[in-house]
Amino acid sequence: MFRTLRRALCVAAALLLPLAGVQSARADVTAEAAGGGYWHTSGRQILDAAGQPVRIAGINWFGFETANHVVHGLWARDYKSMIDQMKSLGYNTIRMPYSDDILKPGTMPDSINTDGKNTDLRGLTSLQVLDRIVAYAGQSGLKIVLDRHRPDAAGQSALWYTASVPESTWITNLKALATRYQGNSTVIGIDLHNEPHDPACWGCGDTSRDWRLAAQRAGNAVLSANPDLLIMVEGVQSHNGVNGWWGGNLMGVAQYPVQLDVPNRLVYSAHDYATSVAQQSWFSDPSFPANMPGIWDKYWGYIFKQNIAPVWLGEFGTTLQPSVDQKWLAELVKYLRPTSAYGGDSFHWTFWSWNPNSGDTGGILKDDWQTVDTAKDGYLASIKAPGFDAGGPGPGGPGDPGGGSATCTAAYAGGSDWGGGFNAEVKVTNTGSVPLKSWKVTWTWSGSQKVTNMWNASHTQSGATVTAVNAAHNGSVPVGGSATFGLGGAPGGGAVPSVRCAAA
Repeated sequence: MFRTLRRALCVAAALLLPLAGVQSARADVTAEAAGGGYWHTSGRQILDAAGQPVRIAGINWFGFETANHVVHGLWARDYKSMIDQMKSLGYNTIRMPYSDDILKPGTMPDSINTDGKNTDLRGLTSLQVLDRIVAYAGQSGLKIVLDRHRPDAAGQSALWYTASVPESTWITNLKALATRYQGNSTVIGIDLHNEPHDPACWGCGDTSRDWRLAAQRAGNAVLSANPDLLIMVEGVQSHNGVNGWWGGNLMGVAQYPVQLDVPNRLVYSAHDYATSVAQQSWFSDPSFPANMPGIWDKYWGYIFKQNIAPVWLGEFGTTLQPSVDQKWLAELVKYLRPTSAYGGDSFHWTFWSWNPNSGDTGGILKDDWQTVDTAKDGYLASIKAPGFDAGGPGPGGPGDPGGGSATCTAAYAGGSDWGGGFNAEVKVTNTGSVPLKSWKVTWTWSGSQKVTNMWNASHTQSGATVTAVNAAHNGSVPVGGSATFGLGGAPGGGAVPSVRCAAA
């Protein structure tokens, strides 16, 4: 459902789960990490590159889809401390909503405090900030699912396109993100469009409304750019006269499954909410909450139970204030299957939301963006799952009996040039088979240019030759990952230099 961004009061509710369940979940989180490389599906399970079952057990961190063009809360905290806290609580994946606005050239983030925190984000575009978050999440053993949440910052859309953002733009931007993170297995997949709803249909054959056909077109376009990604396809609102949550109705899959050109890449995604978002008929059923497993079976659970494909509950949340919501969440957690009993043979999930400023649900964090709502977090303890190897290396990474080498490439991209000066960005990519510990980039100007300032790296210049060395926070780069640094110089008008990268 469309969530407003008004501030919400976070009222603590009684924790219904027994302490033993919390202790069990913590033991699970310390189990041996899996998740290396890119993932694929097998029946209802998601497997890592080595064939081990993995479970997405994560959190939504929104903001890139709003007019801020960046995740929220960076006015209060450093992004690294937030990711560290997510990991410490046992979340292993971040669903990252965005709008197509962030792919417009030069889109800049708003409301980032860079005074003593987030200092490495100073001057970066929204996409460059996303790069930083992806890199640090990967180093921390968290995965990222990119979620095309809105066509623009103005609000959600029923269909995957609008008058100002046509289908062609949607697909072009999906492919651009797939290409941007190609080779970086921290980004495991893309959620093609958030919460399709009426008049969207599933299987009706009308190409202007049939979400299943649109998902096939977009999914295959993404896979043409990056065949390793998982393709997450949400449901619709109504099917054959049966109404449900926006994006939460996957009843049409039984007759009209999504068909992708690359096998074993499809994950179906549903959303489910409690009364703090909206009333539904099943909440007032006399048999509630015992009726809920049957409801979930009908809308989306059958896909998992019939071994058709993995199912990911991409959003679910509540303020936990009404007692009915507490009962709903306790029942849903049981339905999703405890990790201690089922491991990766379970439903996948990302809770809505990390942010406290989701008006109809609140978040795992309270309004100070620091304190954890232990009641909400406690309900999720039994379905949390192990984290993943830092960097998510694929075959040939650490532990490869054949050994590996540290190599990198660098790409120089010119920015604005006003004659008297210029800006530029350099992207360092780990092209080797082991993580980088540090890197160094060198180039020689063809003219009289001098570096006047540099961020996210330090530099020396001797004559026309510049040597840039990583900063303390971005020297470690996972296999396939990248780091960027920026610079200002003078005078402008110079040619783009040839750059060289050395790794350790």
